[in-house]
Amino acid sequence: MSNLQQTYGSTYDITSTRHRVLRNTYWLLALSMIPTVLGAWLGVQFKFAFFAASPFMGMMVFLAIAFGFFYAIEKFKNSGLGVALLLGFTFFMGLMLSRLIGHILGFANGTSLIMTAFGGTAAILGVMATVATVSKRDFSGLGKWLFMGVLVIIVAAIANIWLQLPALQLTISVVAIGIFSAFILYDVQRIINGGETNYVTATLGIYLSVYNIFANLLSLLGIFGGERD
Repeated sequence: MSNLQQTYGSTYDITSTRHRVLRNTYWLLALSMIPTVLGAWLGVQFKFAFFAASPFMGMMVFLAIAFGFFYAIEKFKNSGLGVALLLGFTFFMGLMLSRLIGHILGFANGTSLIMTAFGGTAAILGVMATVATVSKRDFSGLGKWLFMGVLVIIVAAIANIWLQLPALQLTISVVAIGIFSAFILYDVQRIINGGETNYVTATLGIYLSVYNIFANLLSLLGIFGGERD
């Protein structure tokens, strides 16, 4: 009887822990939107431009800062400092988004495009999270392929700084939306299956996917749906 109680007790504890990590991840993800919006708003107001004269240098510095945040967040993920670093990172990402936001607001229907991109991103997050939660299929094998896909996107984006090919930019945006949507599926299922037990790290992964889906969706909407005055 005691062995049976221990078994059921252990199973309950594991399930409870996974649900708690998932719940905390969603709460922190929602909280992370506040500094992101604040950063984007400030960036638009002050016309923030990150190495506008040298896009390649800007991307290199951006990647250096981003990976610096990744390292620090991972190091302090088990403390309140990890949460603070994550929120600081989301503020920085909001600043980086402000140039695109400012460009879209230059359209007569800019506000509508931003709300459409936000709604589309929320819908993708909801669908992918639901599929990850209810599906019996194992998506763990997607990890290495999705990582390789992100590397390809980064290389293509760097190459297009010089190539300036509209078709390549469109392709990058479409592929990025697909890859980061799949990343949500992969990351949420990892939490559910116990592969990720830290909600700070989990939030960072899902936040990056949501951010990239929104940015690329907004970019596509601006290209195909932007209306000039």
